[in-house]
Amino acid sequence: MKMSKRMSSLAPYLFAEINQKIAEKKAKGEEVISFAVGDPDMPTPAHIIDALCQAAQEPANHRYPETEGLVELRQAIAGWYQGRFGVQLDPDSEVLPLIGSKEGIAHVALCFIDFDDVALVPDPGYPVYAISTKLAGGQPHAMPLNEAKDFIPDLAAIPAHILKKAKLMWLSYPNNPTGAVASPEFFQKAVDFAQQNDLVVCHDAAYTEIVFDDYQAPSILQADGAKEIGIEFHTLSKSYNMTGWRIGMAVGNAKIIDALKRVKTNLDSGIPQAIQYAAIEALNGPQDYLAKKNAIYQRRRDLLVDILNNIGAQAKPPRGGIYIWARVPEGHTSTEFATELLDKHGVVITPGTGFGKNGEGYVRLSLTVPDATFVKGLSRLAEWRSSKARLKKR
Repeated sequence: MKMSKRMSSLAPYLFAEINQKIAEKKAKGEEVISFAVGDPDMPTPAHIIDALCQAAQEPANHRYPETEGLVELRQAIAGWYQGRFGVQLDPDSEVLPLIGSKEGIAHVALCFIDFDDVALVPDPGYPVYAISTKLAGGQPHAMPLNEAKDFIPDLAAIPAHILKKAKLMWLSYPNNPTGAVASPEFFQKAVDFAQQNDLVVCHDAAYTEIVFDDYQAPSILQADGAKEIGIEFHTLSKSYNMTGWRIGMAVGNAKIIDALKRVKTNLDSGIPQAIQYAAIEALNGPQDYLAKKNAIYQRRRDLLVDILNNIGAQAKPPRGGIYIWARVPEGHTSTEFATELLDKHGVVITPGTGFGKNGEGYVRLSLTVPDATFVKGLSRLAEWRSSKARLKKR
């Protein structure tokens, strides 16, 4: 059996490996507390579930759904963007529902990347940006995100010979994994840069609705000219705790949306319609749930940051997202620290190197852990330092 050449460069997905390690520990009867994957622990709001249950009873929703989604859903997405960001979208040409935003993020490279083309990807960054580029036959070029520059890429540092081959530029704020946020001024700079260099900008905006300390995250589509060269990916997964329902959207430039829709029509049959009606309820229904959820995450954020700093892992409280990005204690690599916590304390965290080479020296921890387990996890993190202190006394 001969696999394709692309398979030889395709490593197992980061979180698949983490889940395998967790399964191995549990098989031995050990309790494992995972801060690894950002899967909201709180349930989907009841009014959204009610809408799903009602829609599921309709026979019309049992058939193949159209790839472009219900017009009512596209209108709800456009209305939500107008109300939230002041961005006007044509529901028919500038909105495309997705089977979770990851689906669109993975497939948009097929619309633009030919063999040996380049996509500019943040490093550290969500692994799918680089992986999808490789699967399309292209080459990812890392844009380093450094703490000294607040994890914002230095666009001027991208070499001219790379820009000549580049087709796409990926951005994501609030950022995964660093938790950094971007200003409207940076988004305008990025849009201007893309126009000057004939780039398509893809902004992954999955975490705009998880914000703290009265911060409000902007959309890149608020920048002048953004719809001429870019699209934004969003999702109901993190905002409304609907990760298992698999529904998101791409919005922006009509030509890019049409290209992505053409790929989709050949690869899937759309989102189950009952789930689409649930999404409509999420977008059009009461939004007070968001502030309540964010208050829980903010409380966890503050507790986790305090513990991490106390054990020598330097962390700052992020203003957005569901992750803490922490510098590992002195004398450890990212993998060493993560491995030690798992092997000796049953705590799972994600090594920063899983997000790119510039993630070395950092680890990522998720806030999506139920409160009782979260507190136990904090205790185990504190135990790590205590165990280190006991070893030094010997």
